[in-house]
Amino acid sequence: MRTSRRTIVALVLGASALALPAHAFDGAPVNQKDATIPVVSPAPGAAGALRKAVPSESSSLTALQYAAEGGHPVAQWKLGRMYANGDGVTQDDVRAFEYFSRIANAHAEDSPSAPQAQIVANAFVALGRYYLSGIPNSKIKADQERARDMFSYAASYFGNADAQYDLARLYLNTPDGSREAFTQGARWLRLSAEKGQHQAQALLGQMLFNGDRLPRQAARGLMWLTLARDSAGTDETWIKEGYTRAFAKASDDDRAMCLQMLEQWVQGRRN
Repeated sequence: MRTSRRTIVALVLGASALALPAHAFDGAPVNQKDATIPVVSPAPGAAGALRKAVPSESSSLTALQYAAEGGHPVAQWKLGRMYANGDGVTQDDVRAFEYFSRIANAHAEDSPSAPQAQIVANAFVALGRYYLSGIPNSKIKADQERARDMFSYAASYFGNADAQYDLARLYLNTPDGSREAFTQGARWLRLSAEKGQHQAQALLGQMLFNGDRLPRQAARGLMWLTLARDSAGTDETWIKEGYTRAFAKASDDDRAMCLQMLEQWVQGRRN
């Protein structure tokens, strides 16, 4: 069920109200290497709106701050990522958190087809990842339920693949290990993988190839691992090592069937 905007705003403001009043947030989303938030390219409509609102020095920090104070989500997102990564500014998780909060609070009910929808969804993902571990030496504390709410909203309303992956991990790692939680986790993981999220593809591939809580499907598991390997970053060694181990263990028949599945996948993406 879709979470109401009032609920989402209350969840976000519950922490952002404790942050510095006129700042945004930064910092690594989560300490895990596979939790990096991809920086999205603004959709044409959103970028156009930013150019119209910002003076000629649109590439400068001052121009971004000017647009962000005017409520433009593209500028707020860029500043949030800059503070999160320490890119041209001093890294500051609390300031980054507040910028992402501004986006979430102002645009929670924007249409999923709106030009800025991907940025809004990624802001929810960023907030969720901060809530997973909290921000040291701040009033932003770890709150797994709030993280789940952030991921769930972005996953269900915006259909965001990163949110679906993070939500899947929460369900799959539920301490009580209930069947219902696992079913939910496997569902979100598959949805994310089918959208091309390579970390979800890697995790799903490992589970299928090894028969880890899922019926073993070696060829399909190898297919997902192959797709994940091709998209993995240089620092995502767990994906590449997972593929290498699976390929070495796979039978000739598994490898041949995997190749057929890959061809079908590529053809399906073209159509």
